[in-house]
Formats: sequence, structure tokens, C-alpha cells
Amino acid sequence: MFRKLPGDEARNLVTTTPDTAVVFRPAVITTPAIVTIVIFAWRALAGLVRLTWRHPIALVVMAVPVTLCWLYGWRVALLLSTPVPTGLLAWILIDRVSFVRLIGRRLLAWWRLIWVYRRHWQPVMIVSGLGKHLRGRDYLPRLGKVTCTAWADQVIVRMLKGQAVKDWADRIELLAHGFGAPSCRVSVVKAGRLVLTFPRRDPLAVPLPAVPIPDAPTVGPVEIGIQEDGAPWLLNVHGTHELVAGATGAGKGSIIWSTIRALLPAVRAGLVELWALDPKLMELSFGRALFGPRYAATPEECAELLEQAVKVMQERAARFGGHQRSHTPTVEDPFILVIVDEVAFLTAYQADRDLKRRVSAALATLTTQGRAVGVGVMAALQDPRKEVMTIRNLFPDKIALRLDESEQVDMVLGDGARDRGALADQISPNPLLGAGVGYVRLETSPDPVRVRAAYVSDADIRAMVREFTPAGGEAQ
Repeated sequence: MFRKLPGDEARNLVTTTPDTAVVFRPAVITTPAIVTIVIFAWRALAGLVRLTWRHPIALVVMAVPVTLCWLYGWRVALLLSTPVPTGLLAWILIDRVSFVRLIGRRLLAWWRLIWVYRRHWQPVMIVSGLGKHLRGRDYLPRLGKVTCTAWADQVIVRMLKGQAVKDWADRIELLAHGFGAPSCRVSVVKAGRLVLTFPRRDPLAVPLPAVPIPDAPTVGPVEIGIQEDGAPWLLNVHGTHELVAGATGAGKGSIIWSTIRALLPAVRAGLVELWALDPKLMELSFGRALFGPRYAATPEECAELLEQAVKVMQERAARFGGHQRSHTPTVEDPFILVIVDEVAFLTAYQADRDLKRRVSAALATLTTQGRAVGVGVMAALQDPRKEVMTIRNLFPDKIALRLDESEQVDMVLGDGARDRGALADQISPNPLLGAGVGYVRLETSPDPVRVRAAYVSDADIRAMVREFTPAGGEAQ
């Protein structure tokens, strides 16, 4: 049954059972001990240098007491180390903010690197499919520097060769649960390197009061809320168009009224004109006096107002042609912001086909040609489907508030936005937690930014009407 094997191959046989294949042991190359020692020593030295560079404060906190104890004994080490925590405690009591910024977050970053990310890195990478186990060896993306901000951890990762950003974006939920975070966002640093953002808390969980009206006239960017990192949310209105999408009660009115509020000094100075289309007769009618004759409610009035804006745009284009390529707001040629609340009522849900055609044509003309001559459009809607809003891609800047379905996120913000962390479908329906919270994707950046708009109450709108209308009248 068995043939005689030539040479010494017979000793490499693992089994000779007739029903199994003949298996040979692979050749083993013995590495000299000195080479192994040099490799491990080099890795240890490189790890120490990397740890010193990335976490110097944490290394000093650990190394100094140990060194003193080894050199002089634990009593001397305790005596010499006591003034340090005492001084740090006094620093915390006197100026907690600077201590957290300079010391606290660095120590927290080191602790979370060791206890959270490095400890769970291998199993999370393998289970999520971002690492590979081949021939008994794990090939893992390299864990880089961890930085702690006031609200999140930012983890730098070097991808494996052959991986793409989409491989990580498709697994953001796995990464978030694997490292115990509520969510995860992916952004690109440079070729081969990513930043994973894991929030530790939600800085946008508390509603914001109305932003104070600016003292000086400004056309933008205007402050209408805050970003997740605590920076003011500055919205560009001049030189662009904004599409605001969100379900009922998501906070579209907060964005609209915060924008109007920020532009009122410029309106008074004659640098801005606000044109309002309010087919629902609910949102903008409360401050109708602010818009004067440039307010429309019925479909017929809305179509006429939009066509009037198109005429102004075309007249400016004729005058600017050959003389200037961008618009600078002046009293003679102010910036015109056309605000359309629930634009789908005028386009998709309009029964009169002629009015529907007129409105759609005017909006398409304004969004394609209005930026250069100082005519902008801010449109709000609930349903972002293509058959409802056919010109949604003509809005360079898009804002997604709470949405009903995950597919709607990419409809509003563009393909891949949800994979990058724009989880607008998971925003809380509780008004205290989720109203005004959303994600912004600008024309200049593919990465969505989480924001919250300030809430402008009815009392704030009444005060705006009293202060910024010529007669000081109340809202209609």
C-alpha cells in the first residue's frame, strides 16, 4: 500500500492512515538567539521612545516615584513626592480649566489608550473584520496616538495595506460598541491614516437659548448655535444656498429663526433683504412684520415672489457681467435671502400644475445662478426624497436634522455621509434632547459636523419684531 519514499522524507510523515492524505511538516528555520534578542530590544526601545513622545506627563508621573523609591527607599520617595500632589490639588482648586487642559486630558488620554483601546484592540479588529488572522499570525491596523478633548477621544489609526476608508466607515457601529462609545466617526488625516472619534459624552444634550443679536451688521457667516466641539456654529448664507431637512419637530424653525435673528442688524442697515415664503402659515407668519411686503403665503403669492427674485437676479447679472464675478452687499445691491418653509408643499404636493411648474423653475434658476449676484435660498422640508425635492443637489450646503429613515441621511447629505458618522436617523425625538440637533455637510468638506441650533422662542420673536420693524408693531 505504501511506496518507499526517497531520502529522509519518511521521517517527516505525520500520519500513515490509509484514509488520510500524506502531510509533511513544513521546514523550520531556526533564528539565532542574538537576532531575537536584538529585535526585542529594538522594539522595547522604540516603544519607550514612542511612549515618551506621546505621553510625557503620564510617564513622568509613573517613573519619578518608582525611581526615587529604588534609589532612596520608600520613605524618602514618599517625602519627596508629597509636595507634588499637594501642588496639583491646589492647582485644581485655583484654576481647574487650565489644569484639565494641560495635565488632566493628557493623563486621561494615556489611561484610555492603555485601558480601553490597546486592551481591546486585537479582539475588536479581528471580530469586526478589520484585522486578519492568517497562518497563525494576526495582521492588525496600527493603533496610533490617542487625544482626549472635552467630549471625545480621537484615535489615530494606520490602516493595513489594501484597506479603504469605506472598510472602516461600514463598521462604525461595531467599533463604537467594541470600545464602549455611543457612536464613532471616521475622517481621513492623510493617505493610509484615519482619525476615529469616539464621544465620551454628548455636549449638545442641553437646549440652547437664542444667540444674542449681533451689535454690528453682518452678512455672514452668522452664529446660530454651537458645534459638538464647543465652537460656535457659523452658518454661511451669502454666496451659497442651504437645504434644511428634518422630520416634524426636528427643529427646522430654530435654524430659520436663528439665521433671521443674526441678519436683522444688516437688514436695518440696508445690506440684507429677507424674502419669506410661508405656505403653511405657521412658522414665518409669527414674525411677518419683519419681512414687510416680501412675504407670501398662498401658492400664487409664493410663485410671484419667486419670479420677482429671479427678475432681480437676472437684472443684476446683466449689470455685473464683464465687471465683477462676485457680489459684495451694498445698500444699492443688498444680499437677498429667500426663505422657503416646507418647500415640498409648493413643488411635490401642489395640485395646480402651472403653479408647480412656475415654482420649480424659479427655484432651479435661483439655485443655479443666484450665488454670484447675491441671491441665496434657504429651503426647509420634511421629506427629502428625489420625487419630492428634485433640485436638492443644487444646494451646496445641507443640514440634516432628525430623519425618519437611515436612507434619508444620504439623500440629504450625500452618499456615504451616514457611513462617516452622520446618524441623523438616531437623533432623539425628545424635543429637550434632539430639537435643533443635526449634521452639516458643507460644499468644501465631505465630513459631516454635528451641531445644535439655538432655540428662538415666541417671546424672542416678539422682541425682534418690536425692535426691528419701523412701526414696532407686534407679529401678525
